[in-house]
Amino acid sequence: MHEAPSAVREQTIRADARPSLAERRKAALRVEIAAEAVRLFASHGVTRTTGEQIARAVGISSRTLWRHFPTKESCVLPLLSAGLEFAIEQLRQWPADMGLLDFVTRSLRSGELPDVAPVILDLIRMTSTDPALRAVWLQAHDDALPVLGQLLADRSGVSADDLRIRVHAATFNGALRAASEDFARQYAEEPGASGSEIATCLLAALRAASEGLPY
Repeated sequence: MHEAPSAVREQTIRADARPSLAERRKAALRVEIAAEAVRLFASHGVTRTTGEQIARAVGISSRTLWRHFPTKESCVLPLLSAGLEFAIEQLRQWPADMGLLDFVTRSLRSGELPDVAPVILDLIRMTSTDPALRAVWLQAHDDALPVLGQLLADRSGVSADDLRIRVHAATFNGALRAASEDFARQYAEEPGASGSEIATCLLAALRAASEGLPY
């Protein structure tokens, strides 16, 4: 499988610049492709779904599809990256005088976290059973890791290459992934699950991470 494009890095590089109309249209098309890919994967299975079927469902040519994504599995990357991009944007608003757990708790109480579309929950659940989709899910988190590391480094005033920063970024990244997977599992039959329930899962994961290694 080819390496999936680094959507999180691309978004971060242009974080301070307003996307052009062409870029916004491209992003919207990529999300539409991702949503149709998930729908077809859920209905027919990943193996039995082709890139041509995904392109036809979106109303574009196969050539256009492959111009955006190198493999049919990588078509889902925009949906998998969306939650990470939101988390990164929230972290940019993290007050300097507030701890991480307090910040997440405040976000939970203020309802700042968005609801999650059922298609994303379906997708996250599929990443636990399909190796190719799992690789894309892990790639999305791997792409986010240096961004999280730089945010923590800037906050701490040390280099992003510092071992402690790298460990903390990996721990936080892992907590985000585990919380997303736990949320998707717990609310498999509840499409109306809200942002507050997402935050509850995330807070539980971060509390577990903050305990360190009690072994």
